[in-house]
Amino acid sequence: MPVSRDDVLSALQRVHDPELHRDLLSLNRLSHLDIGDDGRVSVGIRLESLNSPVKQRVREDIQQQLGAVAGVTGVEIEFASGLSTTQPAGGSGKKPQGKPEPAAPQEQARASNPLPDIKHIIAVGAGKGGVGKSTIAVNLAVALAREGQKVGLLDGDIYGPSLPTMLGTESIPPKAVGQMIIPYNVHGIKAMSVGSLVEEDQALIWRGPMAHGAFRQLATQTSWGELDTLVIDLPPGTGDVPLTLAQLLPLTGAVVVCTPQKVAQDDARRAVSMFRQLGIDVLGLVENMSYFIGDDGKEYDIFGRGGAQMLAQQMGVPFLGTVPINTALRRNADAGDPTANFTADDQLGAELTGVARALVQQVRAHELDERFTPPTVNVHG
Repeated sequence: MPVSRDDVLSALQRVHDPELHRDLLSLNRLSHLDIGDDGRVSVGIRLESLNSPVKQRVREDIQQQLGAVAGVTGVEIEFASGLSTTQPAGGSGKKPQGKPEPAAPQEQARASNPLPDIKHIIAVGAGKGGVGKSTIAVNLAVALAREGQKVGLLDGDIYGPSLPTMLGTESIPPKAVGQMIIPYNVHGIKAMSVGSLVEEDQALIWRGPMAHGAFRQLATQTSWGELDTLVIDLPPGTGDVPLTLAQLLPLTGAVVVCTPQKVAQDDARRAVSMFRQLGIDVLGLVENMSYFIGDDGKEYDIFGRGGAQMLAQQMGVPFLGTVPINTALRRNADAGDPTANFTADDQLGAELTGVARALVQQVRAHELDERFTPPTVNVHG
C-alpha cells in the first residue's frame, strides 16, 4: 500500500515547535519531503540553529507521528539551520513531489499586498505582557510623525486594546464611509483600534478564526490613505495575530520591547525567534523601564539595566535604545496626551525621539538590503 502524501503532511501538522506552540507547516519549517516506493519517508526541517534546544524534541515527535502513518516503513530526518525557503536542506537537491509547499508567509503577503499606499509597515511586539509594548508603539508613532513622516497606528492588540485611552479617543465614536472605517486624526497620526468599535467594558473573547477576521478587517478596511509608516501594536506573546499579520501584510520589520530582567529577556527571545521564523526582519530591541530617576536626581536600576541590550547582542539584532520609568509617561498615557511626552519633558522627549531615529536608520538599512541583489558567480571546474 503506497504511503499517502496527504497523510504524511497531516502527521507533520501535528508536530509543534515546543517554544512557539505552532505546527511545523504553518511555521514553514518543511524544506523537503520525499516518499519512497518502499515506504521510507525523508523530511527536511529548518531550525533557527542546529544547536536549537528544541531539535531533539522535534525529532522524536516527527518519528512518532510519521511512524503511525499507514505504510511508512522508516523515517529519515535532516535538519538545517536558517529559514530560507529557496533551497532544500540536506544537500540532496531533491524537491517535494506532488503539490508544491506553500510559500512563506511574507512571500504571500508581498504578492497580494492589500495596503499598497503604505511604504513601511512595522510591527511592535513583546514576548510577554506588562513590558510597555503599547506605550512604545504609541510614542514611536508620535515621534516618527514629529520627525516629518505621515504615520498610522493600528491597535492590533485585540485582546487588550489600550490605544483609545492612551490617545484620548475613548469617548469619540468611530466614523465610516461605506465599508471603510475612518481613522482618528490625533497627535499628528492616523489611528484605529478595535477598542473603538466595542463597548468600553465589553470583554473581548476571541477564538482563533475570530481573531484573524477582526485583525484583517481593522487592517484592510481602515481608510489609511498614503502613509510613510504604519505602526502596528500586536498582542503580547506568540499567538494567532502575528501569524495573520505575516500572511496578510508585507512588513518592513518588527520591533521587540523588553524590560531588563532575565524573565523578560527569555520571553523577548521567543518573540525574536517567532518573527524570524515568519520571515520578518527584527529591526531592533527597545529596553523599556530601563531605570528610574528619583526626586533626588539619582538613577535607580529597579529591574537591572542593560538586559535588553545584552540580549540584542546575543541574538544579533540592533539595539534601538532605552526608555526609563517616568511618572510623566504614565500620567500622559492616562490623560491620552502622548504629545506631552515630547513638549513637557526634554529628557523624556529626547529618549523617545532617539529610539525613533534609531528605528529610521534600521529601516533605511533594510531598504538598501532589499534593493541590493548580489551578483551571480559561476565557478566551473
